[in-house]
Amino acid sequence: MDSRIVAKYNVPVPRYTSYPPANFFDGRFGNEAYERALDRSNSQEPRHISVYFHIPFCRHLCHYCGCNSYPIRDRVRVEEYVRTLREEMKRVFSRLDRSRRVSQIHYGGGTPTVLPPDVLKSLNDAVLEEFDVIDRPEIAIECHPGYLDGAYWESLAEAGFNRVSIGIQDFDENVLNAVHRRPSLLPAEEIFAILRSRGISVNLDFIYGLPLQTAAGFENTIRKAATLQPDRIVTFSYAHVPWVNPSMKKLEILGLPEQEEKRQMFLRATRLLNEAGYRSIGLDHFVREDDELYDAFLKKRLHRNFQGYCTRRTTGQVYAFGVSGITQLSCAYAQNTKDIDRYVTDIRSGRWAVERGYELSPVLQLTREVITRLMCNERIVWKELADFYGVSPEEIVSRLSFDRRRLEELERDGIVFCTDEGIEMTPEGQMFVRNVAAVFDPLYESGGRSYSKPL
Repeated sequence: MDSRIVAKYNVPVPRYTSYPPANFFDGRFGNEAYERALDRSNSQEPRHISVYFHIPFCRHLCHYCGCNSYPIRDRVRVEEYVRTLREEMKRVFSRLDRSRRVSQIHYGGGTPTVLPPDVLKSLNDAVLEEFDVIDRPEIAIECHPGYLDGAYWESLAEAGFNRVSIGIQDFDENVLNAVHRRPSLLPAEEIFAILRSRGISVNLDFIYGLPLQTAAGFENTIRKAATLQPDRIVTFSYAHVPWVNPSMKKLEILGLPEQEEKRQMFLRATRLLNEAGYRSIGLDHFVREDDELYDAFLKKRLHRNFQGYCTRRTTGQVYAFGVSGITQLSCAYAQNTKDIDRYVTDIRSGRWAVERGYELSPVLQLTREVITRLMCNERIVWKELADFYGVSPEEIVSRLSFDRRRLEELERDGIVFCTDEGIEMTPEGQMFVRNVAAVFDPLYESGGRSYSKPL
């Protein structure tokens, strides 16, 4: 793609991991609205239940991280937090229909693997004792390999996990040192042998755009990743948002890669992974051809929720527990406070810890569906949407608010194909799918929000 086109579209836009984005959530959304949304969720689609636990603690904080994380002070604080998680979960579950089934359990952070395996198992058991599960549910955890020995990796299977995401970020220890990230305690090959022997699927996560990274160096990292043959590989574009995490300013001292260098990291990694038999789905995921995510992508039925890319089989309404956790229901979002002390006080006092949220009007629910389909499947087909909602294609288009001239400009620039039937991303334009999604977002132009760039 022409460098002028790249520069034109490499501008701040929402990541659209949710719609509306979280920076639109409103503090006026309170406990009563949250309870109404919980109750309504029992009669809304999807029926499945997806559970998310946010474990905010880390042994030390990486400079690049934009997550809600806290350094561990003492084990007593961690134990109190886990007790509070259980209490919040028990109260939410009391409002849910027991005929519903669990399709996903995910742990994020922070560093979920700061918790002992027996504690993780007890949390999983607390969910599974309350609800039946679908066939082949996904029970997954994000892992920092810098502190985990062989016994811990072995214990993850006993705790009930069938998928782990390992935050490698880069195999170059100079890069890891620059961003204050501890390298893996064990060689990746040894970790893989343990997990594979226990039947656990493995994802590897990487970040490109960090200090000291080059296109050639990141290509070497991805080449090593491909030789390990993980089930999935994720290449996250580093989002420099120092207003979220002031520690990111430390990376500016070392210097971040130039735009073209960062773009080459993405392009070389994509080419190498394609040659190794991986296929690209969504913004940043690479999967094998026998992965159900790839099958869903080919059938244009790939989906996503706050747990990441999934299929219609595994997706569920997300019920989040812990600080900053975002509950993602069909009709609303609700986000807990980011402050641990307030979270513990609120839940232990019999209150909810919701700090803000958002109720979606029918039009915004339609907009969310359009953006989700575009972000996941790289196309919008008006008739498919019409069939989904039981109305005519003309009715779908009339309900949406978008400027056709912006789509025409995107088509002239080689980003999309437009027809009467719908819109489809070009292969070259796929990296700017967020820009296309913004065309359908009536909230995008309202201003006052900060976003990261696509590249």
